[in-house]
Amino acid sequence: MTPGNNGENTPSAPQGDDDPFGYLYEDGQAAGATPPGGGGGYGYPGPRSSYNHVRAVGDRRPAYGQQQTYGQQQTYGQQVPPQQPQQGYGQPNAHYTAPEAQPGGAPVASPQYAPASSGRGRGPNSKGLLIAAIAVVAVVAIGIGAALLFGGDGDKQDGGAEADGKPTQAETVKPSEKPTKKPKKEVELPKTDAKALKLDGGTTTASDVDGAKADGGVYVAGFDKVGAQVTWTVNGIEEAGSYSLRVNYGVPGKDSNATILVNGKKQTRPLNMENFAGAKEGDWEKGWTNTWAVVQLTKGTNTVTLTCDQSNLCGSVGANIDQMWLVKGDQG
Repeated sequence: MTPGNNGENTPSAPQGDDDPFGYLYEDGQAAGATPPGGGGGYGYPGPRSSYNHVRAVGDRRPAYGQQQTYGQQQTYGQQVPPQQPQQGYGQPNAHYTAPEAQPGGAPVASPQYAPASSGRGRGPNSKGLLIAAIAVVAVVAIGIGAALLFGGDGDKQDGGAEADGKPTQAETVKPSEKPTKKPKKEVELPKTDAKALKLDGGTTTASDVDGAKADGGVYVAGFDKVGAQVTWTVNGIEEAGSYSLRVNYGVPGKDSNATILVNGKKQTRPLNMENFAGAKEGDWEKGWTNTWAVVQLTKGTNTVTLTCDQSNLCGSVGANIDQMWLVKGDQG
């Protein structure tokens, strides 16, 4: 064999019967080679005993009923089958016959494939999921706040709002106002007229001088000599302490004074009975005015006495006593 010469299509067979397989070749057949058994064979008439006939060396055609196998190593002189096109993804296999294509096969619906999205593939919409999660948390928080604020829906048995929208019992009841501390009512302290006083030392009641404020214009006269006195029994003192003793009096246009006794105890300062009205001397009607002095009282009942002592001016000037009353504190 020389380069460029691949030899004869079929190998040369030996002459005569030297080659037991000479019947396989044309030149062997021409030389009279016969297959064993006298049956028909390749190149001979007669019945075919098998589909698996012996073929010439180098002949790779598939036997009847067999498919050509690809992927085997090519033998020198072997014919190369045409290149099969590469099967695309999702396309039917050319070597596979679907059941519905076979005789009597039931039709089968072809699978539906979602169209491929354009552009690069993306994962889950994480931003949308985050927004949805925040929204859910916000709704839950609002629901909890509303439940705490309004105490839930409730029903009639629980005292909640009824289905017809009527307010609940809790809504109709207004919160009670915080009680405010009322100012302590000022207790009205005792007050007396002249005719209720105890008279001693030559004092007496009279109504000759107009202008007295006591009931009926009655006042105490005769308070113009040593030893004259009037006593007021004070009841209902609820708190011990300093009180202002007020006295309505009248003088004849001259200054006067008197000694104060509280529960029999002499006070350090006398009761000042000056001519505050500015009346002319001897004018008793124009001389009505008032004065005050601080006294210390105990809780309960006390006695307050005005007496005309040797050291007082009342013994020479005199005075008319109209009313007496108390004021809490030590101010006039």
